[in-house]
Amino acid sequence: MADNPYPELKKTHTMARKGRPWTDYKPPPSAPVWGVIEGLGSYYILLAAIELNVFDTLQSLGPSRVDVLAEKLGVSEAHLQSLLDSLVALQLLDQFVDIYELNDTCERYLTSEGEASMADLISVAPGPHDNWKNLAETIINGRPSSPIEEDPTSFYVPLVEGTFTTMLRAATRTDLKIRYSKTPDLHVLDLGAGGAPWSIAVLKACPGATAVINDFSEVLEVAKRKTTESEVFERCEFRAGDFHDVEVEDNFYDMVFLGHVCRTEGEEGAKGLIERAFSALKPGGRLLLADYFIDLERKFNPHGVLMAMTMMASTMNGFQISNEQVTSWLRNSGFKDLRLIEPIGFQFVYVGTKPFDIAKEQK
Repeated sequence: MADNPYPELKKTHTMARKGRPWTDYKPPPSAPVWGVIEGLGSYYILLAAIELNVFDTLQSLGPSRVDVLAEKLGVSEAHLQSLLDSLVALQLLDQFVDIYELNDTCERYLTSEGEASMADLISVAPGPHDNWKNLAETIINGRPSSPIEEDPTSFYVPLVEGTFTTMLRAATRTDLKIRYSKTPDLHVLDLGAGGAPWSIAVLKACPGATAVINDFSEVLEVAKRKTTESEVFERCEFRAGDFHDVEVEDNFYDMVFLGHVCRTEGEEGAKGLIERAFSALKPGGRLLLADYFIDLERKFNPHGVLMAMTMMASTMNGFQISNEQVTSWLRNSGFKDLRLIEPIGFQFVYVGTKPFDIAKEQK
């Protein structure tokens, strides 16, 4: 039998690609649906590994068999085996025959002492877990059943602990883009500061800098501890209270930080914070507004879109912020020379400057 004169058809017109020979229709794959279904289990697999101290223990022991690791952790060997195999399937551990070991990803992000540890973030990143179970109700009613605002400090204290390492890396690497370290005597204002990673980064880079750090009083206890550990506490003033109402000097600061707070506030609240920042800055001062932003079509930055859904699921006013929106708010408040930088992956920061001659700029 002569060979097919069109061998390329063997590759492009098989049943796997085109469906059965008598139809032109091939059903779409179910993989995206299964990916979402398995996402719930994947999250809790990782959460359990963090709670059981799997990654830190493996770092301490080195490559280990499951029986050795189970004895060290004091858990069921059979159940741990399933957990470890699942972590391997999720590419969060490596396995060779019966030996399990850390890979580069979990060593960097999932051990307590990892260079960019996210270990403390895992449990708090999705917001209150029960709110996701009631998401349909939230969409029907236009508000979550248990919004964070009802007891903000019980959520934000562990959140700022969990996000501190990532935010400090972003704040520190921002200096490579805007060179704040070239001005040693900066006066900075940190609204909704959390653990104060932005202030700490500037104070460590600028020996003569000072910072006014604002947040709820319970959250400020985290900031006080972090600034003490970083040996910058003596150059900080701590002001407790809501960042919409706390007393702030006008035309005084060289830099103002709004670090991942605008998306919780709704449009009017976010614009109000930007206007407060503008008033607080000296002419020539800069606002740094860090958050997760979405594109106009709301599909090219899935991380930003899903973070916005997290806000909607857990807060009264949380919402998505588009790049178009935030640039409009910044310009309408009077900021000039806008820049968008990405100091580390998925962490975006808008930088806006208050003009020296405001009256002239407004004409």
